[in-house]
Amino acid sequence: MRPLHRLHPTLASLALAAVLALTNARYDYHRDELYFLMLEPAWGYVDQGPLTPLLGHLSIAAFGNTLWAFRFPSILCLVGVLWLAALITRELGGGKAAQALCVWGLAFAGVALAFGHTLATATVDLVVWTAVLLFAIRALMRDPRWWLAVGAVAGVGLYNKHLVVLLFLGLGAALLAAGPRQALASKWLWAGAALALVIGSPNLVYQATHGWPQLEMATAIRETDGEENRILLLPFQFLLLGVFLVPVWFAGIWGLVRRPEWRPVRALAVAYPVLLAVVLATGGQFYYTMGLVVAFYAIGCVPAAAWARGSARRGLLVGAVALNTAASAVVALPLIPVAAIGDTPVPAMNSTVPDQIGWQSYARQVEAVFASLPPEEAAHTVTITANYGEAGALDRYATQSGPVYSGHNELHAYGPPPETATTVITVGLPLERVAGFFEECTAVGELDNHVGVDNEEQGATIGVCRGPDRPWSELWPEFQHYS
Repeated sequence: MRPLHRLHPTLASLALAAVLALTNARYDYHRDELYFLMLEPAWGYVDQGPLTPLLGHLSIAAFGNTLWAFRFPSILCLVGVLWLAALITRELGGGKAAQALCVWGLAFAGVALAFGHTLATATVDLVVWTAVLLFAIRALMRDPRWWLAVGAVAGVGLYNKHLVVLLFLGLGAALLAAGPRQALASKWLWAGAALALVIGSPNLVYQATHGWPQLEMATAIRETDGEENRILLLPFQFLLLGVFLVPVWFAGIWGLVRRPEWRPVRALAVAYPVLLAVVLATGGQFYYTMGLVVAFYAIGCVPAAAWARGSARRGLLVGAVALNTAASAVVALPLIPVAAIGDTPVPAMNSTVPDQIGWQSYARQVEAVFASLPPEEAAHTVTITANYGEAGALDRYATQSGPVYSGHNELHAYGPPPETATTVITVGLPLERVAGFFEECTAVGELDNHVGVDNEEQGATIGVCRGPDRPWSELWPEFQHYS
């Protein structure tokens, strides 16, 4: 086996960590991060596992309650991905040039760079999937006992998202179709699967005892976003790492299919269309395949580096990485000032950008509505938001809005409001839907981020509703929704 050339992974890791550390607080929290800040420690939640919120809270405990501290684990995750990817390249015979291409190309690539900028479940999943694939390659090419490592990592991954199960299903189907089929009979593979279940069992027990809410959540996403997700799935595969790196990860797939020495891991190439078909059928997000694409890129660096032995080809490859880095940085990182971002196509190209804009402005507007209420009414006022981003922003930034509630996902479990709450400030809720629950409802304003960025909150209604028509214990289920 080729040695691991540590210089390039080390330098690429330092460069990536420095860029992320210097830029990760330039905008504001992402809506999901505001949600994570509100979640109380638990074995699981209705929409996800507990791992990503826990990492954020641990980082805050260590470094202080700041956006930079909350996002610090994402830097560690992406650095981990770089090293795992370099190990995949080495595992498939890649030397110094291939490993350098792997880490420098991946460090500043597309969605991977976006994942490192915010702390998201996808950030942690990317580490889990890359580690699972590295250990699966070792199990198939070297020693089946590596299936135990696969199981251990997958078990931890179950505390983040259950998407790693899709990877197992894809790999299983691919091994059955492309071989080596004897791997499916390995006692070590089944021992690894059992280990994953044992490690992940507390979260699985939580889901089972709560009626498998994540299945209900998946159904809700499919109904609301499934059609759009299906349309985006295939085109966005070419944008996951950036268009300039597509030839490299395509070379990885082609090499898995054609190279005899890679036959033991040919199933990886077959697993990709299987996974695409599953995601397409279920209406899942386009980035669910990201872990496999990263592995293909790491593998493709081996033939790409061999192809680029001449100076002209090497220059072409270096130029492609440089162009991809520049394009990805502009789209994925908060390099454009907030005041100017609304005049660029970036918010339309990267949906995480608008979800980081305007939260403090929205909180001030809701505070102004609360301050306009008579003191005796304000004492019996709560705020109910349409989604967890709005709730999280008020919880984080508003000092005067009354207690904050939302029926969105896990936050519904933190209600209902007290029975003494006779006035409600509604944020983002359609008044025509909630007006029937109160004696009166009045629109008093619209949210405005003042920078012209079109996001889910921009233009949403702020209302004041008085006189709930029944006790909150009966009314609160009407506000529950998943998305």
